[in-house]
Amino acid sequence: MTGRQKIMKLIYPVLIKVGSRLGFKSKTMANYNAAKPIHSIFDLIVQLNSGKEIKLESYKGKKLLIVNTASNCGYTPQYEALQSLYEQFNPQLEIIGFPSNDFKEQEPGSDEEIAEFCKVNYGVSFPLVKKSRVVPGEGQHPVYAWLSSPEENGWCRQVPEWNFSKYLLNERGELTHYFAPGISPLDKTVVDAIRQ
Repeated sequence: MTGRQKIMKLIYPVLIKVGSRLGFKSKTMANYNAAKPIHSIFDLIVQLNSGKEIKLESYKGKKLLIVNTASNCGYTPQYEALQSLYEQFNPQLEIIGFPSNDFKEQEPGSDEEIAEFCKVNYGVSFPLVKKSRVVPGEGQHPVYAWLSSPEENGWCRQVPEWNFSKYLLNERGELTHYFAPGISPLDKTVVDAIRQ
């Protein structure tokens, strides 16, 4: 862990507390109208950082939390909370991390370096895909195009606000919630949504 990463880990609890009090990056959105996707996310495929391809249809029947991640961000300690959530709810919940360098270049490493960092520092055992573009534009990962397009998912146009934006899908592949980066994966609103 670099010096910057150690400092970020130390200030993370303060960042979450202050952010939640000020409403900074703490938005939650829910699919209150139970809108159905126009196209199924289960039609998509992701490539893990190991090179192995996974069809998202293999996650049918499970909740799925999709999170864009970075190793040099103030929210990087959320890896620990994500791993805790994964251990608590797996196999009913799958988590997929999408390392991305889209926000202030806070994920500069290679896929191998990212995997090593996550395993050594946070014990991450949930899948990580190859480093991806998650914001709109040329090269945006198809999963993120689906997550942020109501023409695909049925209701949500929210793009990731920053690293560690979270999208929750139900067992049928319906997008049910968006949680902003400032909301911990272990926050009651996230846990309650998973338990629904």
